[in-house]
Amino acid sequence: MVFSRPKTELVTPERALRGRDHYEYAVPDTHFVNGRPIKPPFPEGLQQAVFGLGCFWGAEEIFWGEPGVWTTAVGYTGGITAHPDYEEVCSGLTGHTEAALVVFDPEKTTYAAIVAKFFEVHDPTQGMRQGNDVGTQYRSGIYYFDEEQRATAEKAKALFSETLEGLGYGKVTTEIAPIGEFFYAEGYHQQYLAKNPNGYRCHSTTGVTFPLARLEIAS
Repeated sequence: MVFSRPKTELVTPERALRGRDHYEYAVPDTHFVNGRPIKPPFPEGLQQAVFGLGCFWGAEEIFWGEPGVWTTAVGYTGGITAHPDYEEVCSGLTGHTEAALVVFDPEKTTYAAIVAKFFEVHDPTQGMRQGNDVGTQYRSGIYYFDEEQRATAEKAKALFSETLEGLGYGKVTTEIAPIGEFFYAEGYHQQYLAKNPNGYRCHSTTGVTFPLARLEIAS
């Protein structure tokens, strides 16, 4: 049966939920913290990045405070089912990971710096989980928009893997894949921890500082 599938095993296309062609819930237009749009089109010159690093509440909170970040949002990506809702993603039957969209100004920060922060604020060696949260929807992932981002992500993964393995950690399991479609999560998830300051945060960091200078040189 479908529901006997382990939580840490990605669903196959033939067993995934069918999905729909529209959102069944409202998605807010603006960011609860900074009042800027969370949906495209974004101002000319800004760039986008998308990451999965466990529960998206804490992930988004980390990024919206980073220098050069213009806006953020949370949603679902990397899966099969179109326009899933939160309960469907949590079932593991959509293939999606919980993800944070980061829109940044490349004149104030770099994609490399944001990727470095991504690796620093979670444990990318945990596979289909992050801390106490277990399931394919909590996997580590970088979802690139172009070949330049892909190359930077691959270099970053290799450099951080080298650093972590030298310290006795396991293999970095971060998924690197083209973005596909990013489906916005329900309104109550957007900037959740600004609305609920005592809400749940779950990230297991390694405590290792990313060798950003080496990445920027390599890039």
